[in-house]
Amino acid sequence: MQPTYVLLAVDNPLASAAFYETILGTPPLEAQTTFALFRMNPAIMLGLWSTHSIQPPVAVAPGSAELCFVLESDEAVDACHDRWRAQGLPILQAPVEADFGYTFTATDPDGHRLRAFCPMRQG
Repeated sequence: MQPTYVLLAVDNPLASAAFYETILGTPPLEAQTTFALFRMNPAIMLGLWSTHSIQPPVAVAPGSAELCFVLESDEAVDACHDRWRAQGLPILQAPVEADFGYTFTATDPDGHRLRAFCPMRQG
């Protein structure tokens, strides 16, 4: 069994859908006041469910979830960092070499972490 769905609790699904449409470069499959849905890739869906209607209720602390985006090169990480910073995303960590590769971290409007990275080359 493989996970196929990521669900984030958000304050305003329509505002979050507009945000994710910008960074993902694709419109939502659906967008309502309580829920929005994106196809991240052929196998993974991203759901944005209102913290005011999610069942069962959850308490969400900012930064409690992290979406990771694997990129093909360090230059692609730098370009993504520059693009997201220009779009006004809060940057928590500037590009840096980490144990697993080259990475930076930003946040979405609800404080969920967005990590872009290029995995460290083996060999």
